[in-house]
Amino acid sequence: MRFLRLLFLILLAVVLISVALANREMVTLTLLPPTLADVSGRNPSIDLPLFIVILLGILAGLLIGFIWEWFREHKHRAEARRKAREAHKLEREVNRLKGEKHKGKDEVLALIE
Repeated sequence: MRFLRLLFLILLAVVLISVALANREMVTLTLLPPTLADVSGRNPSIDLPLFIVILLGILAGLLIGFIWEWFREHKHRAEARRKAREAHKLEREVNRLKGEKHKGKDEVLALIE
């Protein structure tokens, strides 16, 4: 399994390096389309190599997906917390009831029951 993981990481590195080498041209990224830039009076822009834009797009997509899933799974995490609290409460109650049932009895006989 370690070999497969290492092989996958090497292949991924080769693909990313080849994409970077093939897309070194500079591109200009602007914040707003030209029509909105005319209204606002400013339009910040930056020149970056195309492969950085591609990798940043992939990274942004992953980040958005992780955040989306975190919000989507909130109800499941809340339900799990609620059930864990309920289980802890029931466990304390069972221990309390066992203590009341065997109160005043011999410890060995209480263990046998």
